[in-house]
Amino acid sequence: MTGSRVVGTPFQVEQARPPSSRRGIRLLTYGLLALGDFVSLVIAFLLGNFVRFGTIYDPSGIVSLVVMLPIFFGVIAQRKPYSGRFFISWRRSARDAITALVTSIAVAGFVAFYLHANLDISRSVVLIAGCLAAVLLVGGRWLLSQVVMAVVHGQPVATLMIVDGVDIAVPNVARVSADSVNLSPRRADPADFARLNAVVGSCERVVIACPPDRRADWAALLKGANVMCEIVTPELDGLGMIRSSSLVGMSTIVTSLGPLDTMNRAVKRAFDLAVATVALVLLAPLLIVVAIAIRIDSAGPVFFRQPRMGRNNLLFDVLKFRSMRTDQCDTAGDRSTERGDPRITRVGRVIRATSIDELPQLFNVLNGAMSIVGPRPHALGSLAGDKLFWEVDDQYWDRHAMKPGITGLAQVHGYRGATEAPEDLTKRLRADIAYMRDWSIWRDLRILAATVRVIFHRNAY
Repeated sequence: MTGSRVVGTPFQVEQARPPSSRRGIRLLTYGLLALGDFVSLVIAFLLGNFVRFGTIYDPSGIVSLVVMLPIFFGVIAQRKPYSGRFFISWRRSARDAITALVTSIAVAGFVAFYLHANLDISRSVVLIAGCLAAVLLVGGRWLLSQVVMAVVHGQPVATLMIVDGVDIAVPNVARVSADSVNLSPRRADPADFARLNAVVGSCERVVIACPPDRRADWAALLKGANVMCEIVTPELDGLGMIRSSSLVGMSTIVTSLGPLDTMNRAVKRAFDLAVATVALVLLAPLLIVVAIAIRIDSAGPVFFRQPRMGRNNLLFDVLKFRSMRTDQCDTAGDRSTERGDPRITRVGRVIRATSIDELPQLFNVLNGAMSIVGPRPHALGSLAGDKLFWEVDDQYWDRHAMKPGITGLAQVHGYRGATEAPEDLTKRLRADIAYMRDWSIWRDLRILAATVRVIFHRNAY
């Protein structure tokens, strides 16, 4: 970053040269984003024309483009895509763009076909162009994010930390000691404001690290500085604060919003229903053969039902093909399966080794208790070593904010089989939480594809 980086303890550092403003770079980025969206749509529709009609200038494709452009930008503007959100997550910006694209296609189709508008719109061109535009919108954002973040070295906002009376070290951030520049928030006179202005310079974000009894003074001093002001509050780290709010005039901290908003929940549910329905149709012959084999091999029901913890910590019965002898089935799940486990039937060994025993959970997906991809549901009595799962880590319950899945990030990373030690659970838990914090439909597709590679796994027994 521009500007020198201060080293040493907070009480020995010299004044840091304030980092230069990146406002111009950010505004240029937002302009390039908007221009890129416009160009992506134009190119997509011209190519759609060419694919459908053999020419880029067919009137129906041009009309489709003219109708969709204002709808697209009207929808996407509501989600503030050309803002600092892009630097926080280009993927989120891409999801907003895809949402606007799908919405504009739907609205244009409604206007043209349901209201019988006198518009020459080609459905085939819109479909082809929509697919091309989706690729260009996502690819353009990824490319721009790589270029911009390389230019600003990962710091799109010029940031300076002022340290006052505490010992704190933050790498890669310009830092200055309040003592070294004779700056105190409790002496509110013109000279103090002048010194503050000299220290802050062209910074756009100032972070204050100070004892709790000085925070109100620093906040008051910086309110007139025309910068984004933040105060370090390490005592809140354990609460996982994600933003602040208020209730009837009282300040509150927001610690959870749920991993998915309404739109993403709808997208994920549509994905689940589509995949589960197609899978059940294609796998129906296999499911019938396995059911017959189970009945021939040993007495008892075809399916094994076991209570598991689902979303919102609600219990549901997970469905599996029965792989153990009926009188030895472990409904509580307090005994992990071992290699050569005598409880497992001959058919059971085959379907467990190939993960076929999990396929009936497609019915759990259809009834809404499970998802195709998500944290795996655990039996209530499962142990990691000699501890119940929730006794191993306080974050265990966090994984129940999403529907459990047939497969998940932990599974494709190879975390399967018995949990013989607390570390076995911890690895799965970390993967589950990482999946929830960075969910996208594209990640679900990648995990589903990667699951094929781990169907036959050494820990599947």
